[in-house]
Amino acid sequence: MKARQSLAFAAIASLALLAGHGSALAQAYPNKTIKLQVPFAPGGTTDIVARVISEPLGKALGQTVLIENKAGGGGVVGANETAKSAPDGYSLGMATVSTTAANPAINPKMPYNALTDFTSIINIAATPNIIAVHPSFPARNYKEFLAELKKSPGKYSYASSGTGGIGHLQTELFKNLTGTFITHIPYRGAGPALNDTVAGQVQIIFDNLPSALPFIQQKRLIPIVVAAPQRLAVLADIPTFKEVGLEPVNRMAYYGILGPKNLPKEVVDKVNAGVRKALEDPAVRKRIEDTGSLIVANTPEQFAAQMKAEFEVYKKVVDSAGLKLE
Repeated sequence: MKARQSLAFAAIASLALLAGHGSALAQAYPNKTIKLQVPFAPGGTTDIVARVISEPLGKALGQTVLIENKAGGGGVVGANETAKSAPDGYSLGMATVSTTAANPAINPKMPYNALTDFTSIINIAATPNIIAVHPSFPARNYKEFLAELKKSPGKYSYASSGTGGIGHLQTELFKNLTGTFITHIPYRGAGPALNDTVAGQVQIIFDNLPSALPFIQQKRLIPIVVAAPQRLAVLADIPTFKEVGLEPVNRMAYYGILGPKNLPKEVVDKVNAGVRKALEDPAVRKRIEDTGSLIVANTPEQFAAQMKAEFEVYKKVVDSAGLKLE
C-alpha cells in the first residue's frame, strides 16, 4: 500500500514539475527566431500581410520573425505543417479563409481538422475579394461580363490561388448562382495566378483585393465586382456582389495568426499582445489599410469563434450548392 502511495505521489510530483517547466518555458518565450508560415507562394495577400506585420511583431517580441512560404493544395500543405509542429510558439502560421474554412468545407480528405488542430491567436485584418479580368476580355462592367460568360460557356478560364481555396470556392458558387461555366486553373498561390492573368494566359481571376489592387491601379487588370460590406472608396464605381444579387458570394477574407493545438496560453497572449503593439504604429496600419483591408486585431477567443462561424458558412454553401472538388 505504501509503495503504491509513493508511486502515486511521485507521479503527481513529476506532473507538477513538468507543468512548472512548461510554464517557465512559456514565460521565457521567445528566446530564439520565430517562424511564421505562409501557406501560399510569395506575392499574394497572405504573403503581403505577413511581411508587413513580421518586422514590427519581431521588434515587439524581441526576436526575429522569419517568413517561410510553403505552397500547395490551396494552402493545405503549409497549414498542415503548422498544425503538426511542436506547440512551443516557434512555428506559427498565417490563418486564411482558404485554409481554415473554404478548403476544409469542400475537401473530404483534409490532413487536419480546422476546428480542433489549431490554436487561434489573432485576426490581423479583413480584406475584400474581387473578380477582375485581363484588359483583352470583352467586358468593362459586371453586366457585360455576365452577358459574355452566358454567351460563350466554356470559352474562358479563371485563375485561383489553389483548388479548394476561397477563390476557387467563391467562383464555383458564382458559377452555380449565375448558371455560367468558366474553366478553373488552380495555382500554388495568388502570386503566380496573378502573374498569368496579367500576362493574358488566363482571362479571369478571383483574388483578394490587396494583391490585385496594384495591377488594377496600373490598368493591367479590369475590376468587375467586389466582395465587401459596401462599395470601396478606392473602387467607387465597382458594385458589390450583394448589389448584383449575389449576396452569398459577398464575403470578405481574414488574415490572422494561429499555432498548433495546445499552444500555452502565455505564448498565445504574448503573440497577441505583440501584434496589437505592432498595429499601434500608424505606418504599419497604413500599409495594411492602403491595400483596402480593415484592421481587426481581436482576441484569441473572438478569432476562434470567427473561424468556426466561417467554416460553418462555407460548409452550408458547399452542401446546399452541391459543390465538389474537381
